Amino acid sequence: MNEYYVDLHIHIGRTEKGSPVKISGSKDLTFYNIAREASERKGIQVTGIIDCHSPQVQEEIEHYLHNGEMEELEGGGIRYKGTTVLLGSEIEVRDPGLRPAHLLVYLPTLQVIKDFTNWLGRHMKNVSLSSQRIYVPARTLQEEAAARGGFLIPAHIFTPHKSLYGSSVDRMADLLDPSKVAAVELGLSSDTSMADGISELAPYTFVTNSDAHSLAKIGREYNKMRLAEPSFAEVRKALLREDGRCVTANYGLSPRLGKYHQTFCTGCGTLRSGGDAGSEGGSAGDYGGSEAAPCPNCGKTGVISGVASRIAELSDKPPGQSPDHRPPYYIQVPLEFLPGLGPKLLQRLLDHFGTEMNILHQVPLGDLEEVAGPDLARLIGEAREGTLKLSAGGGGRYGKVIK
Repeated sequence: MNEYYVDLHIHIGRTEKGSPVKISGSKDLTFYNIAREASERKGIQVTGIIDCHSPQVQEEIEHYLHNGEMEELEGGGIRYKGTTVLLGSEIEVRDPGLRPAHLLVYLPTLQVIKDFTNWLGRHMKNVSLSSQRIYVPARTLQEEAAARGGFLIPAHIFTPHKSLYGSSVDRMADLLDPSKVAAVELGLSSDTSMADGISELAPYTFVTNSDAHSLAKIGREYNKMRLAEPSFAEVRKALLREDGRCVTANYGLSPRLGKYHQTFCTGCGTLRSGGDAGSEGGSAGDYGGSEAAPCPNCGKTGVISGVASRIAELSDKPPGQSPDHRPPYYIQVPLEFLPGLGPKLLQRLLDHFGTEMNILHQVPLGDLEEVAGPDLARLIGEAREGTLKLSAGGGGRYGKVIK
C-alpha cells in the first residue's frame, strides 16, 4: 500500500475544438491539459474530472486511448504518465419543493460513462454541458449510478448556492438515500472541525477537493489516500474505508479563505462573522436567498448567508468531536494565495523542485529560500505550520493572506 495525493473535482472548460463544457471554466481546461497539469506540475496522482459525461469529451478520451498517450486501467480510470483520471459527472438535481443541489457521480470505465450519458440524455436538456439539471428524483440518479458500479458524492455540501445543506435540505435523507452516499465533499469554506458538529455526517468520509475552474486551481484542496494502486476501484474502497484503504489526510483551505465563509450583504457589502444562527440563519428554504433575514446594518434582504452560520444552525453537538475514523485536516494555503509569488517565480520553483506538492510539503525551507528568497520561504513555512495571518472571505470573494 502507498499513499497518493487525490483531487476529485476538476472541471473541463472547453474541448480542444473549442466547444463549451463548463461555461465559467477556463478555455485551457481540456481533458488532456488537466491530466498533464496534474501529473507534471501539481504532483496530484489521482484526479476526478467531473465533466466526462459530455460526448465531445468522450471523443477526446478515445483519441488519446487510441494513440497510446493514455491507457484504461483494469481497476478503472485513465492513466496519463504519473496520474490516474477518474471519469465523473457533476449533475444538478431539484426534487419537488426543494432548491437545487449538485451531486458528483464517478464511473469506472469509458464505456460505462458513455452508457450513463445515453441515460442522462433522456432526462437532461443539454448533456454536452457541465452541471446541468436532470429531471428525475435525486434517488433515481443514485440508483442509476450504483447500477453501473459507480459512486456518488454530494458536492460542496455547505455553500449557499446549489448544495445539499447550503440550499436544498436540513437533513440528508430529505433528498438522498444515505446508504448510497460514498462520501461528502466539504467545500472551500468549511473544515472537518466545523462539519463534525452535525452528527448525521459521522459515518461518512470527508473529501476536500479543488472544484477547479482553471489549471492553476487544481490541487488548492486535496486528499491523501492509502491505496494499493491509483485506480477507480481503490479510491472507491478508500472512501468506504474497506480492506485497509482510507483517506489518511485532508488538505484544505483555511475556511476563512473560502469565498462563502462569512455572511455577506449585497446591499451594503458588509461581512458578518459566522456562528450566530439566530441573527443570520434560517431554514434551508431561505438560506442564501432573497428571503433571508434582513441585514442588521442596512435593513435590506439581499443577504448571502455564510457557511459558518449555516453549519452552526444545523449542528446538534459541539464542533470538533470527530469519529475515530476521521483523518487529520491540515490547513493548506495554495501557492497562488501567497503574496509575492508570481508566474515567473512559480516556474522557477517548479524548475528546481518538480511539483507544487514537493514545494508545499517536502522541500526544506533553506532550499526554498535560496530560490525564492526569505520572505516567500517564511510564508511557505507558516503555511505548513498553519500560522499564516488571514482575512476572511464571504459573498463570493476569497479571503487573503496578510504579509
